[in-house]
Amino acid sequence: VQLQASGGGLVQAGASLRLSCATSTRTFSSYNMGWFRQAPGKEREFAAAISRSGGRTYYVDSVKGRFTISKDNAKNAVYLQMNSLTPEDTAVYYCAAGWDFTVDAGSYKYWGQGTLVTVSS
Repeated sequence: VQLQASGGGLVQAGASLRLSCATSTRTFSSYNMGWFRQAPGKEREFAAAISRSGGRTYYVDSVKGRFTISKDNAKNAVYLQMNSLTPEDTAVYYCAAGWDFTVDAGSYKYWGQGTLVTVSS
C-alpha cells in the first residue's frame, strides 16, 4: 500500500491547512488511518486517528478542538484539517495505515513519505 501525503506548507500562526493522504489501494476501507508528526529534533508523535469506517476518531490533547481527521473511502483518502495553527505545530506530518485503531506508531503497517508544515510566529 502506497500512501502519498500532501498539503503542507509555510503559514503564519492562526492560519489553517488541510493535509491529504491518498492511496490507490482497493482495500483502503479496510484500514484504520493515523496522522503522526515529527518536529525538528524530536521523536515522532501521534496526532490523530480514524477508524476504518470513519466512525471513530481520536486526538492527542494538544490538537483537540483544532484538528479534524476525516476519511473518504470512496476517494481512498484521509484528511487532516488543521486550524488555529501555532509554531508548536511545526513538523513533518506522516499518514499511516494499519489494522488497529491505535495511537501506537508501531502498529501501523504502511506510511506515507511525510509533508512539512511550518508555522511562523
